[in-house]
Amino acid sequence: MNPLGMLAELTHRCPLGCPYCSNPLALEDRADEMDTATWVRVFQQAADMGVLQVHLSGGEPASRRDLIELTRAASEAGLYTNLITSAIGIDSDRLQRLKAAGLDHVQVSIQDTDPALSDHIADYNGAHARKLALAEAVTGLGMALTVNAVIHRANIANLSGMVALAASLGAGRVEVAHVQYYGWALRNRDALMPTREQIDQAMQEMDALQARYAGRLVIDSVIPDYYARRPKPCMGGWGQKSLNVTPSGVVLPCHAAATIPGLTFWSVRERSLADIWANSPAFEAFRGTAWMKEPCQSCSLQTACFGGCRCQALAITGDAAAADPSCELSPYHGHMQELAQQASGGAYAYRGRKESTAAPAR
Repeated sequence: MNPLGMLAELTHRCPLGCPYCSNPLALEDRADEMDTATWVRVFQQAADMGVLQVHLSGGEPASRRDLIELTRAASEAGLYTNLITSAIGIDSDRLQRLKAAGLDHVQVSIQDTDPALSDHIADYNGAHARKLALAEAVTGLGMALTVNAVIHRANIANLSGMVALAASLGAGRVEVAHVQYYGWALRNRDALMPTREQIDQAMQEMDALQARYAGRLVIDSVIPDYYARRPKPCMGGWGQKSLNVTPSGVVLPCHAAATIPGLTFWSVRERSLADIWANSPAFEAFRGTAWMKEPCQSCSLQTACFGGCRCQALAITGDAAAADPSCELSPYHGHMQELAQQASGGAYAYRGRKESTAAPAR
């Protein structure tokens, strides 16, 4: 099976310092970024493989001066184009040019409904106002909008407010995206992790929100991994449905795969995307079910969850081939829940710059 989606990390540069960022602690340097022509070739190769959609991401993709050219190349290759943006660096004129270049969809992240708290989380004064302005411009041009509401300890009490904000902006979809603990988010786990009581309340709210907005707003939400009983099929399964290309051209089975030691990753600078997908040792490492240990190896749900997340298994157990500890059948399930319960809030280490600053309590 060939991939259906590709995450194109155009750059790791970003004006925001969000402490929940899942990008690696060692961000790729601007000097290592692929040039326009190489990305154009990658988009065409993706389309030739059968990829249907490309997510133009980062960092902040608007940091690339050639974003319009890259968007046009992806669109002309026949890919559905989704821009994942913080909104910083995209004014109404640039947005109109992106639409003319073939941009289909925009996803804007929202930290909170309160401007001061939102800007504090993003570590960027005025970010909230610019996010709202871009969201309104997107729907004003008749383009599809998704709001990505990243949920954590500091804003989970305002879940309903963030969904209401997404609806008021004209979004067709809102992702209630509980923080995934990789990269900077893992470093900030204690500051970001909600309490059990917060999660229980949020799940009750979600039931009411789903009913309230039925037929008007698609709301995507799942229980956070640290409080789950069953794992999600990470990325639809390792090497099953999607791939990730880093700014320098390294191709990963998932966003955080480079954290797993011993894997060999191939680059589009030297090999075709199709060759990497089919033959890369990294993609073969956890593809399918043959690699699984118990309890996954004999589990009837192994092809439903594919063992869950390899990077999370590594982070919690030290073994990337272990069962995802979010599964209640994992011997590490209790330990994972203990880690969640031990989280006590505290200070943020902001992405890429300040060591720490107080994390606000709502």
